[in-house]
Amino acid sequence: MRTLVLGGTRFLSREIARQARDRGHEVVCAARGLAGDPPPDVEFVRVDRSEDGGLAAVEGPFDLVIDVARHPSLVRRAVMELAGRAGHWTFVSSCSVYSDFGEANQVLHEPLAADADETDPENYGPAKVACERIVGDGALVVRAGLIVGPEDGSDRFTYWVDRLARGGPVLAPGSPNELVQLVDVRDLAAWTLDSAEKGLAGPYDAISMPFSRGKLLAEIAKSVAVEPELVWAGQEFLIEQKVEPWMGPRSLPMWLPLPEYAGFMTRDTSATLAAGLRIRPVADTARDTLAWQRESGHTVGRSGLTTAEEAELLRMLG
Repeated sequence: MRTLVLGGTRFLSREIARQARDRGHEVVCAARGLAGDPPPDVEFVRVDRSEDGGLAAVEGPFDLVIDVARHPSLVRRAVMELAGRAGHWTFVSSCSVYSDFGEANQVLHEPLAADADETDPENYGPAKVACERIVGDGALVVRAGLIVGPEDGSDRFTYWVDRLARGGPVLAPGSPNELVQLVDVRDLAAWTLDSAEKGLAGPYDAISMPFSRGKLLAEIAKSVAVEPELVWAGQEFLIEQKVEPWMGPRSLPMWLPLPEYAGFMTRDTSATLAAGLRIRPVADTARDTLAWQRESGHTVGRSGLTTAEEAELLRMLG
């Protein structure tokens, strides 16, 4: 089976290329090569999809094409330039395509207008909707949620692994009963390839079923062999102290304000699980994430609180 990964140099697309190679696929990764290197023993073609004809160096037909792009212009060029040479098409989208995060519904954003700025982060959801429209109904559309695991540099999950491994009192956001969802990058890559090989089509929310934040932190603590000392802070306190939700500096990852985001991590993904998505235990993901962090020397900093920020907030909570 000949597989083209449009990307293949970072996180999910790199993991897909790695697993496709291990399955015996003839793998071609096409990317600019700025985000990193593809896995060993795959063919790498340096391309610039922002230019017309940018995929000209990619030769031959493919049984599978897998694309993770977020900009409609890039997806549109790929569909046009690979016309007649692509078998099954997979597009990795996002749960951000849904327009109302307050409810776990299926209402999509309007697709991003052709003259809108597709590079604006505020347009991420509508841009992904536009990409889904471009690849069409015959494609597999993987609406991924929060992707975690080894090689994730966003620190949205890695922050908690690193923080709990350091021990001591840990500032935890919201309530232990609030729900979260995630998917290990390796599980998502495996299911994406399984589904593409079967010719599966249509949209699927690809993430675990919801579970509690208390369980999330308990499982991570178990994986790093510590007894957690969790100090729970309500969202009113966090908002008042200008702690950011979800990601970025001075944030607490895996936390979103309620009720505005009540539906964001509460999706019923039973249909995707029935279609074969397997979710490994959080403790396994946390253990492997910590091993990657230590082996790679990755320093947590893109998301979360600094030691000083957390200490000050803990002091305020008494």
